[in-house]
Order: sequence, then structure tokens, then C-alpha cells
Amino acid sequence: MRPVRVPLPFVGKAADRAYSKQTKQAGARTAGLKATESICPYCAVGCGQNVYVKDEKVIQIEGDPDSPISRGRLCPKGSASLQLTTGNSRRYEVLYRRPHGTDWEVLPLEVAMEMIADRVIATRRQGWQWEVDDKQVRRTLGFASLGGATLDNEENYLIKKLFTALGAVQIENQARI
Repeated sequence: MRPVRVPLPFVGKAADRAYSKQTKQAGARTAGLKATESICPYCAVGCGQNVYVKDEKVIQIEGDPDSPISRGRLCPKGSASLQLTTGNSRRYEVLYRRPHGTDWEVLPLEVAMEMIADRVIATRRQGWQWEVDDKQVRRTLGFASLGGATLDNEENYLIKKLFTALGAVQIENQARI
């Protein structure tokens, strides 16, 4: 982690008019804290963000002035990223709705992960193809992968490797669609 420098394009009285009270106080809240570099979770642009943590709690998210993509600027959604992590409507448990059910139930993460693994294995077994038209294919068409636009190259690489190893052939990323 490195200290973050925040460029101030205005000086003097112009700065007093250009920045809101909250913006002026933000620097005081993050003074002396280290920033962790991150990427905005919304669209496919990949704007850089600096995430400030104090006492293991995210207290501020700002645009990263060193980002070659956004140069410290964030759109309204990116500027509201703090609410995504600290909002009181954020859920911290797995919700599951049974087939034909109308209500959500809370599941432990371990149970949900086992359910996913069991379904992937069962679907792979059901749809496995050794040969098609006398050609060896060793694949399944039973599941596919569609990645999100905010995945980076490393994540896409690992997803591609995982699904290829599972025998899937339909692997795509939203950023290309």
C-alpha cells in the first residue's frame, strides 16, 4: 500500500466554491490512512478506486488519481461505491429459493457451495459427450460460463481454465458481447 496524493485542481477561493463540505472533510477522514487500490465494480470501463480502511471497516472510496483509465474521476455509481460495502441493506448470508418456492431461506455458505458443486458434477455427468459423429470431443454442453464485465484478465484466465477443465465449450465474457 502506498499513500495517495489527491490532486487539487483549484486553489484559493475557487477551491472553496468548487468543493462541497463533505469533499473538503474527506481528506481529514483519510489523512494518514493507507489506500488499497481497487477497481469500480459496476461497468466494464474499470475505473481505479482507492479504498480506505480503518479498524477493518471501509470508511471511504475515492477515484484513484494514478489510474490511467479514470485519472481519479468516478461516475455517480462509482462515487457511491461506499454504499455498496457499508449500506444497511447489504446481505451477508446466502439466500436460496427452492424450485417452485415463493420464499427465500438463509443457507450457510458451506451448504450452498456443496449444492453448487453437486449440481455441476451431476450436470456434467448427464450431458457428457465422448464422441459426436465419430469424432472424439470429450465435452459437455450442459453448462456454460458468462463472465461479468468487471472481471480482469487474471480472473478471466482462471475461469476459462476451470470451465475448460470441466469440459465446457461455451465460455464467454460480457465485455465482448
